[in-house]
Amino acid sequence: MSSFLYRLGRACYRMRGRVLIAWTIVIVLFAGLALTVGGQFNDVFEVPGASSTKALNQLKVTFPEAADATATVLITAPSGAKLKDAKVKDAIADWSADLEKVPMVKGVIDPYNENIDGLISDDGTSGRAMIRVQGTSSTITDAQRENLTEAAKTLEATLPGSKVLIGGEIFSIHVPRITVVEALGLAVAILVLVMTLGSLVASMMPVGTAIAGVGIGVLSVQIAAGVISVSSTTLMLAIMLGLAVGIDYALFIISRHRDQLSTGMEVEESAARAVGTAGSAVVFAGLTVVIALVGLSIAGLPFLTVMGVFGALTVAFEVLLALTLLPAFMGFAGERMRPKARKERKTRKAPAGSTPSDGHGFASWWVTLVTAWPVVTIVIVLAGIGALAYPAKDLSMALPTSGHSLPGTQDRETFDEITKTFGIGFNGPLIMTVGIVELDDPVKALDGLKADVEKMPGVQMVAAATPNANVDTGMVQIIPTTGPDDPATANLVERLREREDEWKQAYDVTTAVTGFTAIQIDVTSQLEAALLPFGIFVVGLSLVLLTIVFRSIWVPIKAAMGYLLSVLGAFGATVLVFNKGWGKQAINLPEAGPVISFLPIILMGILFGLAMDYEVFLVSRMREEFVHGNTERSVEDGFVHSAKVVVAAGLIMFAVFAFFVPNGEGAIKPIAFSLAVGVALDAFVIRMTLVPAVMKLLGRHAWWLPKWLDARLPSLDIEGESLTRQVHLASWPTPEDTSAIVGEGLTAEAGGRTLFRGIDLSVQPGQVLVVQGEHAQRRALLLALAGRVKLTGGTLKVLGHVLPEEAPVVRGLAPVLGPSVAHFGRVLSRQRGGIVCVDSADELKDVQDRSLRRALSAEPDADDPITWVLGVMPGSDLEAQLPVAYQLVRLPSHLVLEGAI
Repeated sequence: MSSFLYRLGRACYRMRGRVLIAWTIVIVLFAGLALTVGGQFNDVFEVPGASSTKALNQLKVTFPEAADATATVLITAPSGAKLKDAKVKDAIADWSADLEKVPMVKGVIDPYNENIDGLISDDGTSGRAMIRVQGTSSTITDAQRENLTEAAKTLEATLPGSKVLIGGEIFSIHVPRITVVEALGLAVAILVLVMTLGSLVASMMPVGTAIAGVGIGVLSVQIAAGVISVSSTTLMLAIMLGLAVGIDYALFIISRHRDQLSTGMEVEESAARAVGTAGSAVVFAGLTVVIALVGLSIAGLPFLTVMGVFGALTVAFEVLLALTLLPAFMGFAGERMRPKARKERKTRKAPAGSTPSDGHGFASWWVTLVTAWPVVTIVIVLAGIGALAYPAKDLSMALPTSGHSLPGTQDRETFDEITKTFGIGFNGPLIMTVGIVELDDPVKALDGLKADVEKMPGVQMVAAATPNANVDTGMVQIIPTTGPDDPATANLVERLREREDEWKQAYDVTTAVTGFTAIQIDVTSQLEAALLPFGIFVVGLSLVLLTIVFRSIWVPIKAAMGYLLSVLGAFGATVLVFNKGWGKQAINLPEAGPVISFLPIILMGILFGLAMDYEVFLVSRMREEFVHGNTERSVEDGFVHSAKVVVAAGLIMFAVFAFFVPNGEGAIKPIAFSLAVGVALDAFVIRMTLVPAVMKLLGRHAWWLPKWLDARLPSLDIEGESLTRQVHLASWPTPEDTSAIVGEGLTAEAGGRTLFRGIDLSVQPGQVLVVQGEHAQRRALLLALAGRVKLTGGTLKVLGHVLPEEAPVVRGLAPVLGPSVAHFGRVLSRQRGGIVCVDSADELKDVQDRSLRRALSAEPDADDPITWVLGVMPGSDLEAQLPVAYQLVRLPSHLVLEGAI
């Protein structure tokens, strides 16, 4: 990976103009698709396969007028008048007729409808009308809502003194918008970048790549909205996440670039190495975020899956931009990226036994403080986060309703007035569908159901119990005594569903509870049920990934526990502010209430990826210090060298999320708040405080891993260690060496068996190397020379490329042939330069043998000759028959190597 990224970074640096043009074309292409294909957002949430969803879909077919999207109109008669007064009644009748002429209106149920009870208040001064409209809450435009409002308000003119409020389902959708406040978060991020990097030019590069990634992510969401159902929250989530990770990922790379330039490294080489080293960590960090976001599909909710997928897509674009567009920017800036030499300062001599801070004064002081008494630090952190997390047990969740819209909004005013006049349950009626197709007397069954339901606790009234026109489906409209997001309403839904078998026996009917409120309850229940499986998924994933990265048991456990503490702390803070209303004025929250139902799972997914980022960037440096022999101060020195970038990354993410809170609408405000708190806790309390204390307490045991597990785990290089080796061997064995193959001490082992040991090679371009040995031995060596397998030991370069680091490049230049290879002669005839490895060259078929001899005897290309490696059995006479000179390497028998003979 690091070797590939090294080459990619260098190529993007050199071809910076083309890279910039390519990304510009991508953005223009996406913009064009968004304009032509893009659609509207759909903020209707449902659970596929749930009984409420099935019942609603059935209702759309059998009872379409009951399943239509509606607006609710609250009419208040003039002072001193009643709705049943003739003058008022005539005015409302004319008004209803005029409303039905509005193009989007399918029908009007006025307060005088004989089939529905409870449309007129007990005092007779207010009434409710239901307007059925074409489309859904999400497809109806703002202009249509405005036209409908104007049409409804005409009653105030024709009936002087009356008051009309219109709200309900189609007015409950509030699409979040970006304001200047959110832009201030970007300004804070730029300020942090300038303070961290010390250069305005360098600071604008991460911002540029982040904005480009956000642009592509937003356009992708817009395009998808024209094809599939996408919620408006998906768009805002992509913006928040793209800005946060985009700036941070670019910061990690550009910070490494500036550090290398300060040592005098050449600019192009520094850009390539920064992408190869820090870029490897960025790929790992981005991959963890992508996996966590795609993992949101565990909940089985399409709208949440779409959120996760497009959040992951935005993160993936940010990673690609950091790896390609950022080195192109580095190329445009050139030497201007090199930090100015600092003036030497006179420093006091450090006391004996102390370690100089090397310009990292605060970081050195902080890590010394938290590791001086690690147990005390651990207890303080656990007690503090534990206290903050305790309120999380009272987390209250619900999907958006008009009752939680901002005070003063149209639908909220209507909701509050209906609550005051009729009761809160009238804002969220339940619909029970009844299958009556086989009944002889469906009206009797519906009347019986109505009587049964009205006797149930939590039911204020049954407003309607009527069959459809075909008399195959009945509808029972139930008015609860509690609001749509009240837990008591959810309990009532469960009790209604528990009686399905009872009513089947009593009335021979099938029933199902549906409607806007019931579907919301089902979505919330499914989200709550998904939290534990998703939590197990992300924690298990962190344990596996970090065990592979750090080759340790305790580091992954500590990281996973820290992540859970951050999540619980964020939950607790969210409960205190949003559910209980503590300090709500500070974040411009009008009133306390439930948070959006999918907040917990969104928070867990996003914070998991970010927590792993901080863990990797901080602890990897500690591990590097430990591996290089600094066993006593590995925690302190590793912390000091990585703290500056981690602090900057944490501050940037916190700022981006925090500035979405004050003016955030709907779901965005609590999500942004919880992410800001979670990032602050994880970056500064867990990673910067708890982690060094725990690592210091564990000492060398922090890096313990059972040998049997170490042998079975794959190697994952996220810090570019292999690239360091590749760069170190770039001039090996000498800068002037032009060998096609050069190897020293080559060793191969497999399954506890030594195949060969201590093999030295030096083959010039165009020469022939014959490898004589047993099949397994020579096969292993030939495959290693062709970049197909990794040797156990030794140093090897092929065609100037260090193996195994540059194996992908060598594989494209070194075909491996043998008796079983089809089109043997065609492959040879097409080969231009590079290396050709032919195993079992003494066992070739006649036609293959002639092709090989013809290729060996051909006049070599003076500029790019082919180098040949032929594998033969011991005692083969092929060597004597070769038409050209050759070198011979004899591999000793494995029996000799193992001391058997």
